[in-house]
Amino acid sequence: MGDERETPPGSINEDEPQVNQDELILAQQRQIEKELGDLEPVSSLNNEYSTDPIYLEKVKDLSTKYKYVRRTRPDGNCFFRAFSYANIERLLEKKDEFNQFYKLAEESKDVLVELGFQQFTVEDFYDTYMEVLKRLRNIDDIDEARKELHTLFNEQGFSDYMVVYLRLLTSGQLQKEHEFFSCFIEGDRTVADFCHQEVEPMYKESDHIHIIAACAALNTGVRVIYMDRGTGRTCNEHDLPEGCTPTVHLLYRPGHYDILYP
Repeated sequence: MGDERETPPGSINEDEPQVNQDELILAQQRQIEKELGDLEPVSSLNNEYSTDPIYLEKVKDLSTKYKYVRRTRPDGNCFFRAFSYANIERLLEKKDEFNQFYKLAEESKDVLVELGFQQFTVEDFYDTYMEVLKRLRNIDDIDEARKELHTLFNEQGFSDYMVVYLRLLTSGQLQKEHEFFSCFIEGDRTVADFCHQEVEPMYKESDHIHIIAACAALNTGVRVIYMDRGTGRTCNEHDLPEGCTPTVHLLYRPGHYDILYP
């Protein structure tokens, strides 16, 4: 997959003005004042690609499968923030699954401590994570719960703590299955080294390995739709882990993840 700053394959016709679309996208994304924006029709992406016929074709293809997009702040945490938000949002309509997820989250701190994480390191983030879930669990009206979720994820104190705790859960999953994940780590680094350097710190971009581990940690699957300047008029899609039934849908463009809604 490459990290979030990866440059896509393909080139621009030398006879045409060479506009760096990736920089334009990021410039527009940085104008987002919220951690997560409101729902927008997928067709709103056309505004970012008005001079790029390849991307316009792919937005057209995307709009046949998805109705809405929710943009996230491009700060290196966009995968973790988008994934966490989208997963919790879908659970608001499924009380039984929400309760199962709540129990998994409730027990997660002890799991991390057993794996060697210092309790004082994870406690504050865990407490905030559980506070958010408790608030949402106590709201019966789904529309009100969605509104509360959106409010909490746009308060940096809550939102960043949610991101940090999911990073810790992802790190824990990688270390729990270190024999499997060590095959995907280049160089002489151990899985623990990789986690300390590339997973746990804020603002570190996410790669394939992060997504697989995060899905395993939250016991869910994600479909990632890739929209870049590669060949063809359609967007590529990948379900992670392979063969799963995805419950979260994310749009990946060179440099960024946003949330998609079928």
